[in-house]
Amino acid sequence: MKQLLVRDVNESLVRKLKRRAAKHGVSTKEEHRRLLKEALTKPGPSKPSMLEYLLNTEIATDVELDLSRSNELEERQTGI
Repeated sequence: MKQLLVRDVNESLVRKLKRRAAKHGVSTKEEHRRLLKEALTKPGPSKPSMLEYLLNTEIATDVELDLSRSNELEERQTGI
């Protein structure tokens, strides 16, 4: 297994890591491994769909989108 050495860590962060490890009943090294794993394996924010993007973006506030035919177009494209 690979090793990772982190230098120049703020003392207050080290104290927090030690307290957190004690709270969880594990070593500081184990808590560090868990934090890294948690931070690097959780999924990032999902990308909004084009419709969500357009509805939440104020690019042209005086323009209205008529989405009433969107289902009609989808049915025509998919044949459903």
